[in-house]
Amino acid sequence: MLAGMSLHHTRSLAPLTLALFCGLCELPHAAAQHAPRAAAAPNTPDADRMSWWREARFGMFIHWGLYAIPAGEWNGKPVGGVGEWILNSAQIKVADYEPLAAQFNPVDFNAEQWAKAAADAGMKYVVITSKHHDGFCLFDSKHTTWDVADATPFKRDILKELAPAVRAQGMQMCWYHSIMDWHHPDYLPRRSWDPRPELKPDFDRFNTYLESQVTELLTNYGPIGVMWFDGEWENTWTNPRGKRLYDLCRAIQPSVIVNNRVGKGRQGMQGMTADGDHPGDFGTPEQEIPSTGIPGVDWESCMTMNDTWGFKKDDLNWKSTTTLVRNLVDCASKGGNYLLNVGPAARGRIPDASLDRLREIGQWMKLNSASIYGTQAGPFRKLPFGRATTKGNTLYVHVFDWPKDGSVRLPGLTTKVTTAAFLAAPGRSIDWTSDPDGVTLRLGELPVDPHASVIEITLAGAPAVVDAGIRPDAAGNFDLDAQDAETTGSARYEAEHDKRAIGFWTNHKDRVRWSVKTPDAGTYEVYITYASDPKIGGGTFRVSTSDAAIEGRATPTGSWTDFRRELVGSIRLPAGASVPLDITPIAIPNGALMNLRRVELVRQK
Repeated sequence: MLAGMSLHHTRSLAPLTLALFCGLCELPHAAAQHAPRAAAAPNTPDADRMSWWREARFGMFIHWGLYAIPAGEWNGKPVGGVGEWILNSAQIKVADYEPLAAQFNPVDFNAEQWAKAAADAGMKYVVITSKHHDGFCLFDSKHTTWDVADATPFKRDILKELAPAVRAQGMQMCWYHSIMDWHHPDYLPRRSWDPRPELKPDFDRFNTYLESQVTELLTNYGPIGVMWFDGEWENTWTNPRGKRLYDLCRAIQPSVIVNNRVGKGRQGMQGMTADGDHPGDFGTPEQEIPSTGIPGVDWESCMTMNDTWGFKKDDLNWKSTTTLVRNLVDCASKGGNYLLNVGPAARGRIPDASLDRLREIGQWMKLNSASIYGTQAGPFRKLPFGRATTKGNTLYVHVFDWPKDGSVRLPGLTTKVTTAAFLAAPGRSIDWTSDPDGVTLRLGELPVDPHASVIEITLAGAPAVVDAGIRPDAAGNFDLDAQDAETTGSARYEAEHDKRAIGFWTNHKDRVRWSVKTPDAGTYEVYITYASDPKIGGGTFRVSTSDAAIEGRATPTGSWTDFRRELVGSIRLPAGASVPLDITPIAIPNGALMNLRRVELVRQK
């Protein structure tokens, strides 16, 4: 495993391209936020087709299927990993998995209740697993009997009931559909523990089956907002196949939006571009919020409420409502959408813990949704207390951490403020003052909302922010945190608690940059806090400014989370309002460099 890299446990067959964590501490860089969209390419979505999706910002993911019956347990023993992967994780043969269908009788399923829960939470679209990797279909397919209508005692088409209920709540109905299919006799590759040699596979025949089911999903259920594909990473799937499937979707429903996993773009961090290199309309980072969004590309972070997508009875590690609300804000502040998952139990009930959080999110959205729907990324490089979104001449400031003195600073904001008020408490006064370096808001002693207090600021024009760089402390020193850096290449910030560092340093072209404001030229001692794995980590790097450069070495520290502080050397910084300080690899002999948490610049007297 490479520096700072982690494999999502549902992606055990995927390339090492996934980062897992929400990035709640991350903030966008202004330059990245305001990067123009890439020029139109053959598969670049048009504005009209994407407009509802960009307006929505918030949707519900539903993972439901036969895997909800074992609920994370097989043959009386708990199975590690996420619930919907139990066939793979427990190495269950298809013949032993198939009897679950006879047990699937979700008598508590109520499409109207599910739809209302999503709408009341402020969600604008619903994406449900029409078929997950186990191949079982929640709809009545004419191309298999391995579906809810033919193989179960329930014998009702789940999608046929859910689609009208979702639309009745004013939301868009969307389908998740897995390309990978562990059950189908023609799908390749087979699982190693269940080769089924008596069945002679033909992947082209499977591809015809896949396209036939996608045709059903886009023909029999009315207008569909999104086709959300997954399971594309195995080597039998190719970009040409993905392009053909993308074109099929658009031919049947020209307005449908198709995610990037129809091709080989993976989660949207590396492969999703707008230059036509593979099909797909938006990127799909999973279980993470990219630190700067994905400039020039539409994107959506899909994330769980606990640790699993499909229902798993022993997974009680629920995220707080505060975390979920702030994730939503974080996505919107970087120009993305938030697709929040629920995993119903086998009988058809969404867990109470999920419903409680949806209700609480809905309470926040009823008062603050104007700061989410239809907004664009905020203009600030960093707001240490929260996030910001924009809509025309309106700036929405979300305060997560209430200031002790009751005041927050909007650094570099040069556009004149005309009004400022709390969305949830418009009668509560907010005073402000402006100076050449920004705007100060005086909010009072107590927060308006425990999750995020939102200030609606009307400006005299579009928000303009001058990024003046990170300022020194009172002693003239700089403390440069990893979350504040601009990363180029594969290197990027990982926000999990035991890292909070820049990992993925695997390429000589990677660069990490901070911009600092130095009132005058001076020499600084450079200290780094880093971790490096003894097996594949380590190497040399360069710290440079426009005037000077020094070289350092990352030696093994014990593990990727065993951090130490070391002196690199001394470097001279010129005077300037935005002086770049770069760290770039020189040699990466073992495959990865280090996890970098902090750089300290201590001014020499």
